Amino acid sequence: MKTDNAKMKVEIWSDIVCPFCYIGKRKFEAALSEFTAASDVEIIWKSYQLSPAMKTVPGKSSHQYLAEHKQISLSEATALNNRVAGWAQQVGLAFNFDKAVPANTFMAHRFLHLARQHGLQSEAEEKLFSAHFTEGKNCDDLQTLVAIGSEIGLDASLVEDVLESDGFAAEVRNDIAEARGLGLRGVPFFVFDRKFALSGAQDSSIFLNTLEKAFDSWQKENPGLAT
Repeated sequence: MKTDNAKMKVEIWSDIVCPFCYIGKRKFEAALSEFTAASDVEIIWKSYQLSPAMKTVPGKSSHQYLAEHKQISLSEATALNNRVAGWAQQVGLAFNFDKAVPANTFMAHRFLHLARQHGLQSEAEEKLFSAHFTEGKNCDDLQTLVAIGSEIGLDASLVEDVLESDGFAAEVRNDIAEARGLGLRGVPFFVFDRKFALSGAQDSSIFLNTLEKAFDSWQKENPGLAT
């Protein structure tokens, strides 16, 4: 069985409430499905907060939040969200901005680090994106995260205990500090083997090309490790 060190790492900085992060995830997955050495790639999701000071207000719509955040009219904000929903639909995603709950994502990022510790981070990432953008769930709600944890195979009491403490808070802050050190201005941000980087929801062909270049470089430095 391969160890983590025997795989090329792709690190992805993202935020749960970032629509382009979810769209970028689908485009990257499309590239990975075509990549012949996909089994030799380890995906690591890194924490980033677009709005760290945001207060979760369950009664406020995402249209209202966007209007206030960008200082535009409600109708302009709704039109922007509808445009993004159209882009999401092109990659098979159903965004429901009418139901989406604007939420602070710090606790959700702590949950993702817990999931990573148990080898379930990718499953958790997908569930959180779906919960926010499609199902209209509050990802800053403890019981919502406990339920998602149970769905992916985590012990409910463990999730509750960790999230009721400050568990993995340092890990989230470290990811964010690392993003600043890398000069990140936004997400999604993809880092391949610490040598190649892509910003934004790129076309899947660009992801595939970068995967191939990065893997070729990694393979030359790690002869005999790849399958």
